[in-house]
Amino acid sequence: MNAWIYLALAITLEVTGTFLLKLSDGFEKWHWGALSIACYSACFWVLAPAMKVLPVGIVYAIWAGVGIVAAAAIGVLAFDEKLGAIQYACIAMVLVGAIGLRVTTTT
Repeated sequence: MNAWIYLALAITLEVTGTFLLKLSDGFEKWHWGALSIACYSACFWVLAPAMKVLPVGIVYAIWAGVGIVAAAAIGVLAFDEKLGAIQYACIAMVLVGAIGLRVTTTT
C-alpha cells in the first residue's frame, strides 16, 4: 500500500480517536474512552509503515497539522465550539503548511 494512504488512514484514526475522547467526557463514559484508545492504537499501527518510506519530519508535520485542522473543524461543527477570526487564520496557515509539505515531497 502507498505510504500516503497509510498516512491518510492514520490521520483519520487519530481524528476519530480525538472525537471519541471528547465524547468520553473525561472517561466518565468509559465505552467512548475505550474506543478512543483503540483508535489511537490503530493510528500508530498504520502510521509506522508511512514512516518507513517518507521522512519522519514530513509524516509527523502532516499528521499533526491535518489532525489539528480536522479536530478544530469537528469542535466547531459537532460540539458548537467558537473560534475567532485570528484562530481561523492560524488554522488555515497550519493547513497551508501541511498541503505545501505534501506537494513538495517526491516520495
